[in-house]
Amino acid sequence: MNWLQIVAHAFGMSTIEWVAVAFGIVSVYLSVRENIWSWPTAIVNVSLYVYIFLNAKLYADMGLQVFYICISFYGWWNWLYGGENRTELHVTRLPRRWAVVLPFVFVAGAAALGTLLSHYTDASVPYADASLAVASLIAQYLMTKKALENWAIWVAADVGYIAMYIYKGLYPTTFLYAVFLILAAMGYVRWRRTFEASRAAAESHGEAG
Repeated sequence: MNWLQIVAHAFGMSTIEWVAVAFGIVSVYLSVRENIWSWPTAIVNVSLYVYIFLNAKLYADMGLQVFYICISFYGWWNWLYGGENRTELHVTRLPRRWAVVLPFVFVAGAAALGTLLSHYTDASVPYADASLAVASLIAQYLMTKKALENWAIWVAADVGYIAMYIYKGLYPTTFLYAVFLILAAMGYVRWRRTFEASRAAAESHGEAG
């Protein structure tokens, strides 16, 4: 019996879920504020959700949490050193070509993963689970790059997750994603202001030069 199973047995599954909820809210709030501590708190959050989703038979989401653990370490490093000359990374916008590439990646990824889950596992809602997992993968990758558009994708994904978790009876997690939805909208507004202020400053500096 591993440590998560011991905790679950001692305190009940809902306790683990609420602890994960707390770390998740703190992590996303810190992301909105571009605070580097969003990444270590995210690692704790997603580690707990590996166990939660395994028990709920949401295998795409479980695998997604494993990916999150890995990419969170990358995001942690990239926010610190991914800018020009290994400096702090700043908010950016995606190139226009990504508007064509990302929808294709989403559709292909969701179809492939949904098919695998449907045929080879006892996943509860394979295609919904897969679609939301792929959307989240895309959004999280864009988050590590501080791309403004990550928040727009998170808004759409959070709406879908709220519906799925209500269906599965994961009510603390439903609450978490309702908070995520609000924070994602706030993140988009805040990061857009940051980006526009940075661009205006750069243009002013260029004119002065």
